Amino acid sequence: MPAMEGSGKRELCKGVLFVLLWGHMITALEVPLDLAQPPTITHQSPKNYIIDPRENIVLLCEAKGKPHPSFSWTRNGTHFDIDEDPKVTMRPRSGTLVIDISGEKAEAYEGIYQCMARNIHGTAISNNIVIRQSRSPLWSKENIAPILVQEGVSLVLRCQPPAGLPPPVIIWMDNNFQKLPQDGRVSQAMNGDLYFANVRRQDSRNDYICYARFPHTQTIQQKQPVTVKVLNMDAINETMAPFFNDTDFFGDSPAGERPPTFLLPPGATTSKVVLRGEVLELECIAEGLPTPKISWHRDNGSFHNKRTSFKNFHKTLKIVDITEGDAGDYRCQAENSLGSLEHVITVTVKAAPYWIKAPKNLILSPKETGALTCQAGGDPKPEITWLMNGITIENTHVDPSRKLEGDRITFTDIQVGSSAVYQCNASNEYGYVLANSLVNVLAEPPRVLTPSNKVYQVIAGTRALLDCAVFGSPIPVITWFKDGHVSVTAGDQHSIYENGTLEIQEAHSSHSGRYTCIAVNILGSRENQVFLEVKEPTRILKQPELKVVQRSRAVVFECKVTHDPTLTPTTTWLKDDGGLPDDERFMIGPESLTIQDVTEADVGSYTCIVNTTLDQDSAVTRLTVVEQPDPPMDLELTDQRKRSIQLTWIPGDDHNSPIKKFFVQYEDALHHPGVWKNLTEVPGSKTTAQLKLSPYVHYTFRVLAANAVGFSLPSLPSQQYRTDPAAPDENPSMVEAAGAEHNNLVISWTPLTGLQSNGPGLQYKVSWMQQDVDKDWTSVTVANVSKFVVSGTPTFVPYEVKVQAVNDYGSAPEPEVVLGYSGEDLPLAAPGRIQAVVQNSTLAEVHWEAVSSQMVRGRLKGYKVYYWKERSLLEHNPQHEEQRILTFNGNRTHGKLPGLHPFSLYTFNVRVLNGKGEGPAGPSQQFETPEGVPGPLAFLRFTNINLDSLTLEWGPPLRRNGRLLDYTLKYQTINNTSELGQLVEVSLPANETNFTLPNLKYSTRYKFYISARTKQGAGPAITDEAVTVMDEAMASRQVDIATQGWFIGLMCAIALLILVLLIVCFIKRNKGGKYPVKEKEDAHADPEIQPMKDDDGTFGEYSDTEDHKPLKGSLTPPSGTIRKEDSDDSLVDYGEGGDGQFNEDGSFIGQYSGKRERDVVECDRSSEVPSPVNAMNSFV
Repeated sequence: MPAMEGSGKRELCKGVLFVLLWGHMITALEVPLDLAQPPTITHQSPKNYIIDPRENIVLLCEAKGKPHPSFSWTRNGTHFDIDEDPKVTMRPRSGTLVIDISGEKAEAYEGIYQCMARNIHGTAISNNIVIRQSRSPLWSKENIAPILVQEGVSLVLRCQPPAGLPPPVIIWMDNNFQKLPQDGRVSQAMNGDLYFANVRRQDSRNDYICYARFPHTQTIQQKQPVTVKVLNMDAINETMAPFFNDTDFFGDSPAGERPPTFLLPPGATTSKVVLRGEVLELECIAEGLPTPKISWHRDNGSFHNKRTSFKNFHKTLKIVDITEGDAGDYRCQAENSLGSLEHVITVTVKAAPYWIKAPKNLILSPKETGALTCQAGGDPKPEITWLMNGITIENTHVDPSRKLEGDRITFTDIQVGSSAVYQCNASNEYGYVLANSLVNVLAEPPRVLTPSNKVYQVIAGTRALLDCAVFGSPIPVITWFKDGHVSVTAGDQHSIYENGTLEIQEAHSSHSGRYTCIAVNILGSRENQVFLEVKEPTRILKQPELKVVQRSRAVVFECKVTHDPTLTPTTTWLKDDGGLPDDERFMIGPESLTIQDVTEADVGSYTCIVNTTLDQDSAVTRLTVVEQPDPPMDLELTDQRKRSIQLTWIPGDDHNSPIKKFFVQYEDALHHPGVWKNLTEVPGSKTTAQLKLSPYVHYTFRVLAANAVGFSLPSLPSQQYRTDPAAPDENPSMVEAAGAEHNNLVISWTPLTGLQSNGPGLQYKVSWMQQDVDKDWTSVTVANVSKFVVSGTPTFVPYEVKVQAVNDYGSAPEPEVVLGYSGEDLPLAAPGRIQAVVQNSTLAEVHWEAVSSQMVRGRLKGYKVYYWKERSLLEHNPQHEEQRILTFNGNRTHGKLPGLHPFSLYTFNVRVLNGKGEGPAGPSQQFETPEGVPGPLAFLRFTNINLDSLTLEWGPPLRRNGRLLDYTLKYQTINNTSELGQLVEVSLPANETNFTLPNLKYSTRYKFYISARTKQGAGPAITDEAVTVMDEAMASRQVDIATQGWFIGLMCAIALLILVLLIVCFIKRNKGGKYPVKEKEDAHADPEIQPMKDDDGTFGEYSDTEDHKPLKGSLTPPSGTIRKEDSDDSLVDYGEGGDGQFNEDGSFIGQYSGKRERDVVECDRSSEVPSPVNAMNSFV
């Protein structure tokens, strides 16, 4: 919307600019006033002059010429001698007459006046000016009798004002000067009469007054008041009986409904003549009951939307600027529920004379040829009359160079002295048009009238018009040049008009520069230069957005602009096409408008207008202020019934945010006075709610409205409406039956609310009987409670119960029967035939025989298995562990015990569980778990490390899980690149805890793996690494080499080279700042590079191959796999709870971890990275 409206205003500005610029192109050739020329009339009064008696008569007549013309007037076709009348004066150097009519009768100066301006070269004449005095005659006195009219009939009140000049404006008012209300039934016609399509009783009044206002005299005249009395048939007969018989005035029956008939115009057809360019007004007024509606249609055509409008409640059709195409038949149709009627108006369009081609001034040099053309249109066709110097051309002297041919005068080989003013008069019965055109014979070299070095500024994309106003006789030929050398010729981009104007149809920055126009005729040449500057357009980049804000908040409209840097824009904000309010809440910023604490008065359209000296842009937006709606009003209760009622209301003001919902609330003054509860919701488009009601309630209603902003305040309460009591419609809900003790039954329910009680004396009839035992119901009636306890019941037997609501007016419908059980007691028996089936070393399955329901004595919850480890089978001393408990829900007869220790003795028992608790434990049973694979060794360490041997010491597994058969030792070498050598395996007896490994290589790193084994297999291995000792002779040889001169020189050269490189890097860094790589390293430090140790100043170890080494202390065996017990058992077989956590395969989540002890000093870790000395030794 803002963009479209802004664009529309830009187009309007362009259109206005085009009209102004078009004047540059069509300006007639003007003779400079310093040259001899006939008179030209520049100002004159209109053809019709109505005298205002309060002012002097001023007849304008201004003219120019060289020499300056003299003036004279004619009145009614004869010379008007102004010297004879002292009341008439002529202004100096002007033909304007001023007639003083003070103290004189203005009608003495009525007539037809014409002005003549003459000099030695010719005479120009004005139009005929008809002077008439304005008139406002008085109304003739008359006595107007009261009008008695039957209700329902039509009526016309005549105004008939006196004829005035100009015609008066008619207004019907009352004694208090208030306009009488008009509508489709009562309306005023164009002739001033007041028409009633049908009268009603409320039309009776005694002050129907017609007022006539005369514009020129500024007087208002009043007709005598008219009294109208509208009576029904009985009143009319009583009133008129003394004066008329039954057939003289009114019929015997009242006026009833009837189809339309036309009051104005009469008959079925009429005709109307209108002149071209005038306003056509067609009127149709009809009577009937019901009141007819008027519609308009045109035969063989449609209405022009921009020129057509409907007035006076669609009874008047108005078309402005009539053309010949508007002629034809127009139909007005009057229609009501009883029928329709048409009236056809035939419109004929005539035309007073108008110019098709008016004659233009003709500037000729001696011996030249030219012509005057006078073409006029009209209906009937106008007659063309030529005059020269105010005299019909037939009565002037014969000029051999002049030839008259109808509407054209041709001049051939014209001579000096033939200058004159020619008049063309075109007339028909509807009027005339008169044009003066001078013929001036001159011989003049070119002269440029446009100022030199004039600067033209235009906006890019628009047309540019560069003036080159010249005069010369013969008419000069004009050529244009850009920047002094580029010839500008007419073409796609440029146009050169007859008056010399250069048009650039769409200017761009490349068109900026200096332009030179050269005017040439046979008598000489002249040139002039102008400058063109093409500017960037002013545009609103960001349109102000439509804003919807809550009251009292702030709103900001943005209006961001781009413009040419050499132009200074000014921003103006308008509200509703007017200025902003003078309010400090409105704050205008450079590119914004802020309104603080908005109110409803701020609602409207806001326009941002950005102006420069050359162009403008604008955008329109709208502000809508919203807030919570006002509360609904006028609550009314209708359609009152026992169980329903209709509530209606009138919505409050929605404050520009549509109401989405209405909420109907009620207060029960009988049961909950002062408490309002929601009853129903109604869509915002409705204002009626059909409410369902309950008996025995004293209702009061109120309504709240809600829109997007929030809720309104509640409406005022409605009147109270009381419903009659009745029996309950429903029974208590949530009825349950369950025992609290082993010998009772508790029956509970949710009580009815006061709204559900339906009447006074609310009670509950509680009934019960033992299922399949009792044949009759036992009942008791209670009040003001929500439960009842039945005592002395058997333990856990089924009961059928029901609860029914009753009050003083009857019982609720038969309630539903609910099944419940009396109280539970502890089970009496333990499960029988208990046995255990061992699945593997960590899993066993327990089986038992279910306890009978009689022994359970309650609702069976499941079975509990208690189990614990007595001892390991490797040891004879008891090692009691904490007792574990697993619960198996439901009627199960088996369950699995996971997470057992291998090669151990376990004890367990089983108990039944109901809602009351556990039963007695059955006899305990025992089972043994088989052997499993052992755990990792307790520790691994190295002693006695020599050149070719070392001793390994280890501790047996903390979890042997069976009888150990032996230990398996595996080892392999690791070279300087962390590659592993061949794996060697050694089997060691189970009773050994150390082993010396001979025949090793000196100064070599080894990796060792050791694990224990039972008959179930080997357990996880622990690993560690060790390095054999270096040979002393080799070490001394390394020292000798390191002290050699050549080696020291080599090291010094390397150090010197490094120093030079460091100096170069330092210099470059000081010149260029930080290196980008360094900055990135500083910002993203590599987490794998260990920082410098604070304590010793040395760097930590770093190796890019470390990820490929086996991890130290790993429990992973050399094969890289971990053995795992597989199990197909379902999770259903495992119990809930217990003291330990375990995985699905029965193993505990907690992992065993071996200890690693270092009793001796290990090899220095720096041996992992070879030193430069070792590197050199490798070449020896």
